[in-house]
Formats: sequence, C-alpha cells, structure tokens
Amino acid sequence: MGNILLISENDSIISAYRKLFDNKFYNFNARCTETSIFDLIEVESPDIFIIDQNIEILNLQLTIKKIKTRLETAQILLLTDGYNVDDEISKIVSGFILKTYSENLIISTINTHLKTKENLDKLSEKNKDLADSLYRLNVLYNTSSQFAGTLDTKELLNYMIEGLDKSLSFDLTCTLSFGFEQEPVLIINALYDISEELMSALKLRTILNYKSLFSNENLPFLIDETNLKIIKNIKNPNQKFTFSIFQFDNIFAPIDLGDKFFGCIEIFKENPFSTDDAAYFQTIIRQVSLPLKSAGLYKEIIEKNEELQKLERVKSEFISIVSHELRTPLTPIKNALSILASGRCGNLGENAIKFIDMAKRNAENLTNIINDILDINKIEAGKMDFNYKNINIHSVIENVKSNFDCVAKEHEIIFTTDEQQNLPEIYADSQRLGQVLTNLVSNAIKFTPKGKSITIKSELKNAENINSNPYFENEIKTLSGNYIIVSVIDEGIGIKNENLLKAFDKFTQIENSLSRKVGGTGLGLPIARQLIKAHKGSIWCDSEENVGSSFHFAIPVSTENIEIGTIQKELL
Repeated sequence: MGNILLISENDSIISAYRKLFDNKFYNFNARCTETSIFDLIEVESPDIFIIDQNIEILNLQLTIKKIKTRLETAQILLLTDGYNVDDEISKIVSGFILKTYSENLIISTINTHLKTKENLDKLSEKNKDLADSLYRLNVLYNTSSQFAGTLDTKELLNYMIEGLDKSLSFDLTCTLSFGFEQEPVLIINALYDISEELMSALKLRTILNYKSLFSNENLPFLIDETNLKIIKNIKNPNQKFTFSIFQFDNIFAPIDLGDKFFGCIEIFKENPFSTDDAAYFQTIIRQVSLPLKSAGLYKEIIEKNEELQKLERVKSEFISIVSHELRTPLTPIKNALSILASGRCGNLGENAIKFIDMAKRNAENLTNIINDILDINKIEAGKMDFNYKNINIHSVIENVKSNFDCVAKEHEIIFTTDEQQNLPEIYADSQRLGQVLTNLVSNAIKFTPKGKSITIKSELKNAENINSNPYFENEIKTLSGNYIIVSVIDEGIGIKNENLLKAFDKFTQIENSLSRKVGGTGLGLPIARQLIKAHKGSIWCDSEENVGSSFHFAIPVSTENIEIGTIQKELL
C-alpha cells in the first residue's frame, strides 16, 4: 500500500483523486498549506507527492526542495496541463502527470513511482549499512593503530573503551582489570551517573560474571566487594541511571591473554545489539589482547631491569668493600715479607726463604686478582680513567717484553717479538694497552708447554685486509680505516672453535686439565676486550687445539699522524 499526498487547492481535482485512490490499495491525503503538509510528514511520511502546478498559496520550488530535504527517496510528481512548466522545477521533480491522463494511466504512473521509491529505499538502506560498515572499519583501524602505539595498560584500556563507544554507542561499560594496578580494578564508563546502591549491584554482578568463567576451577585472583577498586568516567553527571539499566541489552566477554587471564568486560545498551555489533565487540576485544600481553611483558622487563640494576649496585658496593678490606691487610703482609726476605730481621735458613718467597708470590697473585675485580667493576660502571695521547706501540711492546723475559725463561719458553718498522702513532693510553698486552702474554705463558714459543707481533693493516675467525666477523665489520694490529702468538694447548667466544666472558675458564691447574679469575680477557673497545678498536682470536692460539687487537692509527705521514711521502 502506498501513501499518496495531493497538494492542491482545487476542490474538483482533490475530489477526483480521492475517488481514484481512496481504497484499500492506497492511503490518500490532500493538503494545500505548508504547515499542514509538514505536520502530516511528521506523522506519516508520504511515498508519493502529487503537486498541482497551478497552486497559488505556496512557493512551489521552495516547497519541493523542503520536501526532498526531509524525505530523500520520496517521489514528487508535478500535476500539469503541459504548458509553462518552470525549468528549475522540472529539474527537481521525479516525474509528471498530465491532467489529460486517463485514470488507468495515472494509476500506472503512480505504481511505477512507488516501485522506484521502494528500490530507492532498499538502495538507501544498503548504502547506510555500507556507510556504517565503513565507519566501523575506520574506527577499528584507528583503534588498532592506537593499540600498536603504546605499551601502557591504562592507555590500551582507554583506547578499547573509546573504540567500543564510537562504534556501538553503549550506555554503560564495566571493565574488570587485574593488570592495571597492584589491585583488581573495576573501570566504569557511563553515559549518566550511578548511585551508590546501583554501584554495589554492578560490583556484585561483575564479581559473579568473573567467577562464572572458571566454574569449579581455581580462580586466578580472589576478589570481593571490599578489595575491588572503582574508577568512574561519567559523561553526563547531572543525570543518573536507575536499576532499569539491567533491562538493557548487554554483551559480556573475558579479556584473555592466552596463557594469562587479564579481566573481563560487559557493555549495556538500551537498544538491542545486532549480530554485527556482537561481532565487532568480539573483534576489538581480541585485538586488544595482544598489546595488553606485550604491555604486561614490557612491565615485567622493566621490573626485572630495576631489580637487576639494584643487584648490580649491591654487587658493585660489595666488590668495592671486600676488595678494599682485602687490599688493606695485603700491603703490610707484603711489606713484612719483603723485610723478612731482606735479612733485616736476622739470617734465615734455606727453607724459611723458600716459604717466604712462596708467600710473596701468592700475596702478589692475590693483589692481581683484586686489581682485576676492581678493574672490571670500574669499566662496567664507566669509572675507568684513561690518559690518551699519541704514542708508538713499540714502547708498549718492549716494556711488556722486558717484564716477561725472566718469567718466560723460568718456564723454558722461547719469547720473541716480530715488529714492523716505522709504524705510525696511535692515540691511546699506554698504561691500559700495556695492561691488555700483559694479560695476553700472561695467558700465553700459562698455557704454553716448555720448549715452545711465544711471539708478540705488530703490523699496519687497513680494515679491509683484516681476516679473522668467522666467530668474530661482527667485530671486524665495525672497523674502518688503518689500524695497528698487535698479536700474541703461542704454541700452547689451543682452544676449540666453539669455546672461542666464551674465552671473553667474565669468570670463564675453558675446561681442560691445564686450565684447572693454572687457575685464575677468568677476568683477563673480558678486561682486555673492554679496554680495547674504549680505544675504538677490536680484539679477536684464532686457535687450533693442541697447536696454538693467536690473540689479536686492533687500534686505529692517529688521524693526525696519517695526515703528516702522507704529506712527507708526497714530498719525497
């Protein structure tokens, strides 16, 4: 049945059309004033408007535009005698009915436009659904982008509620969270304010919903009304919800992070939720789960880091205190042993001198161990002092060589140097480089059998020409330019390939009978590595088990020295 409105002030036309359409197939009305027309539209929207071209009490063009603004799909037909039709009006009407039309032709025209109106309504509804879907997809995309941009749990929950509000226009949400603060939290987002009595009912409902998820299983968290914190966000605090809120349609879902339960959410809406509403609700709850899980892991990492930093501070303080307490008595012990060995306290027998020398050596070893521990502690804390200046590596090598000559002889090891002549200067701390070289030579002597050799080698190389074991490729890739390469090459027990990187770990000793025999702190190579890094260089090693090892470090050539050397070469 079609609703037809005739707009005319001609009684004979109104009478004729009323007779034609006033039956069970049509609902017919006639009006002639603007007020009566739009009052009828408010009560019952006509499908077809038949407007008499000759009506004089209306502005025809303005009235048609107003009708089209109110009812986009309504069909407006101009009743005309076929003469003097205004061009502007003909552009905005849906069609024409000539006054000469027969009754059958008029009915046929009306039915055609009713069908058109029906199709336009369907298309409009589909367009509206499409527009709603596009809007929701846009909201979902924006919400997902917001999820990806933060690891803050509070912000993630706010983005979730905001996304649900934009797409579902809820009246009330109750979000129970166990990952928001140190206690369970019920976050209320409501259109209107909530009384104390209604809040108590909502708390109880939320607790029951939560417990229903786990039936007889153990609850992840124990909660009751007394330990449930409330956070309220109210849009219009001047109005209040009543208990009728429980008659609204609602959707409920847990917020599950896979292996961990985060909370749950329930939303209320006065108008019923559609199937699409429920699907969107579930989608956004699933989408927030992953970033919430990441936020939880991030929070755990932060807490662990703070814990580790605290332990690191305690460790540093402990090492500093213990080292100081050990060094304090060592100084008088060493002095006392030196006085005894000098004979100032009387002549000593051969056995007494032997035991005093043993005590002196062990006191010196203990001093070295303490110094190593303090050095690694200073390096890690960024408190190691450096005195950089342009130096020649030859002086560092010669100094270390002279210090170990006697030790090498005692161990019956052949100790030599192989230095490239006229090497350029490097910008370095000679004392720290001496410490690195001392550690490398000391290790080489420990692990080199009698009759074998140790060689300190130096040469100039460009970073592109430096080759290393594959385990240290990343170390070498960072180098660029010219470097002085210093190598300590021995014919010792060697190291298995899989243990090369472990050699530079703190407190690590490669397991074999000789390493257990010689002992040590396992700090020499880690200290060397950190000191070389402080010089913008690299350290690495090559080794073959039962053949020997080669430890190398690279220090960049002084830029100033390179420039001077280049000028001198060009002059020659």
